[in-house]
Amino acid sequence: MRPCRICKRTNHLEKDCYFRGNPQCRNCKRFGHVEKDCRLKGNHQANCIEENNSSDQLFSTCNSVAETGEATWYIDSAASNHMTYNKGAFQTLDESFKTNVKLGDNHIVKVEGKGSVAINTKKGTRIINDVMYIPNLRTNLFSVGQMMEKGYTLHFEGDSCTIYDNKDKTLKIAEVRMKEHRCFPIHLQYMDRTAMKAQEDQSWLWHRRLGHFNFQGLKILHQKKMMTDLPQIQAVEGACEACLQGKQHKKPFPSGTSWRAKAVLELIHTDVCGPMRTPSHEQNRYFILFIDDYSRMTWVYFMREKSEVFKVFKKFKNLVEKQSGRSIKVLRSDRGKEYNNSEFDKFCEEEGIEHQTTVSYNPQQNGVLERKNRTVMEMARSMLQEKHLPKTFWAEAVYTAVYLLNRCPTKAVQNMTPIEAWSGKKPSAKHLRVFGSICYVHIPTEKRHKLEEKTEKGIFLGYSTQSKGYRIYNLKTKKLIISRDVEFDEDAMWNWDEEKVERQSVMIPKETPPQQQQEEGTDQAEMERRSQQAPGSPRRPPPSEEIEEETPPKKDKASQ
Repeated sequence: MRPCRICKRTNHLEKDCYFRGNPQCRNCKRFGHVEKDCRLKGNHQANCIEENNSSDQLFSTCNSVAETGEATWYIDSAASNHMTYNKGAFQTLDESFKTNVKLGDNHIVKVEGKGSVAINTKKGTRIINDVMYIPNLRTNLFSVGQMMEKGYTLHFEGDSCTIYDNKDKTLKIAEVRMKEHRCFPIHLQYMDRTAMKAQEDQSWLWHRRLGHFNFQGLKILHQKKMMTDLPQIQAVEGACEACLQGKQHKKPFPSGTSWRAKAVLELIHTDVCGPMRTPSHEQNRYFILFIDDYSRMTWVYFMREKSEVFKVFKKFKNLVEKQSGRSIKVLRSDRGKEYNNSEFDKFCEEEGIEHQTTVSYNPQQNGVLERKNRTVMEMARSMLQEKHLPKTFWAEAVYTAVYLLNRCPTKAVQNMTPIEAWSGKKPSAKHLRVFGSICYVHIPTEKRHKLEEKTEKGIFLGYSTQSKGYRIYNLKTKKLIISRDVEFDEDAMWNWDEEKVERQSVMIPKETPPQQQQEEGTDQAEMERRSQQAPGSPRRPPPSEEIEEETPPKKDKASQ
């Protein structure tokens, strides 16, 4: 059937047309009035497929500029990309990106860039990536195809469209009602660039406070309310220099499934790491980890010699059994002599503890401990690198890493942190600060004269578990102290060469290769000069230094 010459539809003849006798406006293309009486006179028609087209487009934009504000977008199944005409909406914009786009009316427009737009939602800030900037566009288009490509789910039913999160398919992001002309408008609130920058700075700050823990894990902590007093975290572009230097490693092998404990203390993983080339301030060269398989709660102890393992284990056993009211059932370790000796075996037998050991040359059998050991060392290394702390502080960094990891999410425990799974109490983020920051400790009145300074300068080295206080390295007395009356300068660090406070930058541009950053950091002559300093004198290590063990590991040791 030939299309009707009045409305251009194909389901009827001209003589039967409903609009016969009604004039059609040449401005808005609607029937019932003429151009001089049009309410939309003076406004150009929005970029869309006209309603009188023979093929109706269900989600194409059909409103004029007067009907749509700058914060109104339309869900469009015909759009190949997200598109906007509002340059001010972009948080980042690459104006070197150039291409052409064909609109629904066959009109071709130029794309003058591509970038990201930040919006505020009830679930927090969302970043819309890969948005095309088209100055000649009249409406903002949300591409159905691009959202589905990013993993989002769109459900159309009745007169509504529901959008679900790309990570959590049960998390509803938005529900959009169909409006006039069968369109689905979304009214968005753009995030101010200043506010966006402030939120990025806050995200970086919490990334550093939590020992350079990954941003996705921080978002989970906030979204699932696994930690109190933690603000909203968003993933930010750019690379953390301390993370690049402290966490790079080879790609993992495929992981398998293994038996899991059903209650606390059913299975304890343990291993010794060391010796470290540089002794700690307490002259320790080893540390030992204990991990509860059920909760993934971790404990760390420091030792001068491996022979102290048995004494440390008895101390650990007494602590956790008193805390939980349960007894250790299985202890899993490697075949190191510190675990495999008559004294240790006799004690386990008397206490009813099954002592499991890994097969020689198969450290993967204690994979839980292997992964935790690596994670602890990477976090400790990153914290030392960020503030350029001497390697003599490795024990404090390891202790703080364990403290923070017990308060961070893990895939092994659903919707809880290890410390909550162990104790039943949610951790708080209120007291967390950036490791290695400059701080100022209040001096009690009893320990100073009236005209003397009220504070002493120090370096923050972690948290005390024996009392509610911070562990501080006093730069004047060169001793570790514990204090609760502390003020922090988290963007400052101590210059060990010049013995003064200096500011720092914690991130590098995303495009900069890690190798270039290391080459620009410290030249070889400077590294050699520092290495020739007097033994024991505090120094500022070059960025490429790592915490290293003194000797190559034994092949039958699981942790080395």
